[in-house]
Amino acid sequence: MLSHDRVWAAIDALAERYSLSASGLAKRAGLDSTAFNKSKRASADGRPRWPSTESLAKIIEATNSSLDEFMSLLEDRASAADRQLPVQKPTVPLLGFAQAGAGGFFDDAGFPAGQGWDLIELPAQSTENSYALEVQGDSMLPLYRHGDVLIVDPGVQVHKGDRVVVKTHGGEVMAKVLARRTPKMIELHSINPEHPGRNLAVTDVDWMARIVWASQ
Repeated sequence: MLSHDRVWAAIDALAERYSLSASGLAKRAGLDSTAFNKSKRASADGRPRWPSTESLAKIIEATNSSLDEFMSLLEDRASAADRQLPVQKPTVPLLGFAQAGAGGFFDDAGFPAGQGWDLIELPAQSTENSYALEVQGDSMLPLYRHGDVLIVDPGVQVHKGDRVVVKTHGGEVMAKVLARRTPKMIELHSINPEHPGRNLAVTDVDWMARIVWASQ
């Protein structure tokens, strides 16, 4: 019997067979890199979300496999008790700070969107909402150096004292410490003492997300 879980398990297995993560498979097929994330496999109200036939056709073509091969993977997933699904290393979308200010990389809530993201494997525990930003330049010294990777999670609640990434409607992206937030103003302290803090009107902020891990 064709089931939602088996179809998604077959997609994961196809990715594993060709040494890809689910995100890497989506990217190779020309889809959004987050299209096959586990968070996309159910709708907001919890109903199962099935992959489209167009998406299936694209991943089959991208891996130069066949419908028969995909169907065999479906059959292989008939009993999870008989065969353990492949364990995938955690991957998250990666973007440089310089590129993050450009349009088209984030949705209105600050989640990754569109094309142009790379992928990175991380030892840190991350969620389906997480993504990575690579530090560029020395403006965040001494805490973050050029080349460090920051894991950002827009789904985590932000509190006073948290290190955050903020994007303004003008396209500026910065890593700061949240000092205070009111209904009209966000006060940010600089990570680098040689750089001033910022006071931003809430209406000027596109999104703000918490930094949950750094590759230091």
